[in-house]
Amino acid sequence: MLRRALHRWTERLKPSVEKVTRHPWVVRYVPALSDPDLWHLNRRSTARGVAVGLFCGLIPGPVQVAGAIGFSLLWRANFPLAVITTLYTNPFTIVPLYLVAYEYGRLFFPDAPPAGAAMPPTYSAAGDYVPALTAWIVELGKPLALGLALLAVTLATAGWVAVRLAWRCVVVAHWRKRARLRERAT
Repeated sequence: MLRRALHRWTERLKPSVEKVTRHPWVVRYVPALSDPDLWHLNRRSTARGVAVGLFCGLIPGPVQVAGAIGFSLLWRANFPLAVITTLYTNPFTIVPLYLVAYEYGRLFFPDAPPAGAAMPPTYSAAGDYVPALTAWIVELGKPLALGLALLAVTLATAGWVAVRLAWRCVVVAHWRKRARLRERAT
């Protein structure tokens, strides 16, 4: 009962392929958008969509959704799911995620200061402050940039594996349930 209700609800939320492909901005991309893996939830496209969304969620700035759509087209992932998955980064989670990414990057730059100690330089004079600020940004930037890339790959891999394992567990549970029902019927 709950499964049918959930299926009906997700079908209402899912955009119609015809409606999306008729939009004037999208018409030139119709051949690429007609791939069924971009729209249907199956084990491969769902796992890819979650992985793409987790990866693109750590892209700085407002290009997360565009990145998710682009990578979904490239890797034939379910792109509505990829776009929704990017929403794990929001104003409440971005600071902790970036702190984790910085610490992750510090593993490869051991001379970088800890996240709490990486404070910007104090303002003294314009001639001294700008070079000190630039040095601080460069020092903070290397571990953060590497950490963001590594964390994005780690989260994408973990998401892909988790979806594949969860999908497999559900399928096996259904197989066993049908086998038990067949045994009872005979």
